[in-house]
Amino acid sequence: MTRFDLRLRHPEGETPILVGDGVLADETGDLQEWVLQRRVFVISSPTVLGLHSRVLLPLSRQAAWWHVLEVPDGEEAKSFGVAEGLWGEMLEAGGKRDSRVIAFGGGSVGDLAGFVAGCYMRGLEYVQLPTTLLAQVDASIGGKTAINLIRAKNSVGLFHHPRRVIADTSLLKTLPGEELRSGLMEVLKIAILSDPELLSVLERDLDSLLAGDSVGLAPVVAAAARAKIDIVERDPAERQERMLLNLGHTLGHALEAALDYQSLRHGEAVGYGILFAVGLAEKRGLPVEAAIRVRQLVERFELPRLPTLEVDTLLRLIGRDKKVSEGGWRWILPMDIGVCEIVSDLTEGAVRQELGAFLARLEASS
Repeated sequence: MTRFDLRLRHPEGETPILVGDGVLADETGDLQEWVLQRRVFVISSPTVLGLHSRVLLPLSRQAAWWHVLEVPDGEEAKSFGVAEGLWGEMLEAGGKRDSRVIAFGGGSVGDLAGFVAGCYMRGLEYVQLPTTLLAQVDASIGGKTAINLIRAKNSVGLFHHPRRVIADTSLLKTLPGEELRSGLMEVLKIAILSDPELLSVLERDLDSLLAGDSVGLAPVVAAAARAKIDIVERDPAERQERMLLNLGHTLGHALEAALDYQSLRHGEAVGYGILFAVGLAEKRGLPVEAAIRVRQLVERFELPRLPTLEVDTLLRLIGRDKKVSEGGWRWILPMDIGVCEIVSDLTEGAVRQELGAFLARLEASS
């Protein structure tokens, strides 16, 4: 078994991040010690529990109390109402400051569970056991936790790093193709941002990765995680450089909100956001060859078609994005493969014009 042992250093200490096909079974011993005679709250969704709950049995036998708290699948879980309900259940079950939380699921479960753990009793230790590719390469790493407000994604949250992240790629075998596509789009994002070699791997192996090759996915997950770790360690609180990780997310989040988080997965929305960012970047000097490589690779993902969307609606939603400061909008634009910039001098008029043209091209091609 190929195993990758990574480590993220941050202001709260260090988080080991383990990646590989079958690594969760190898780490059961350490996790058993962590939960030993503790009250443990497992936050997960019915879908994930139905597929994978058996892998948690060895841990459940070591805990003093084992509480499984089910939340909805997807972005629906990331609401204040769901978070408040979990806090109430934890309080009713006797949760203490030294109780444990396990985030067992995709990115939405991880965001929610980390937020709930970080706020309850001013902070409980928690572990991330991500079960989707998107969560393994991105959401579980870096300590960001959040819930959504209406039409404003991840707008209430805090930094609260997990005690450990275990990304077992064998759990990805049950993912539908659409979820693999969504996760691999985040890999493409980090490759464009900082890892040209990883971009070449995607160009070569995308078909087998989209087919769910868990062994082949392990080094790809590790490479994406390593690239994110490098950026987060230099800017743990997202004051400047870490914002680069939002490549494709400014428009992506607006698309998700405009569609009520229903018909477009996160990675799919980011894919459209990347295409839009490439168009903006070409006007600022992105080499034609780099733009062609990115567009051709995104086309191979076969993103779902967008419905008709209004420019004004998307601009209003972009204005609510976390990357918007009092000084104006900030866009993450690729200047070459492996080089991105934070751009804050684009006027709303310029964005409006480019967005209208972008949507018109998409509609014409559908």
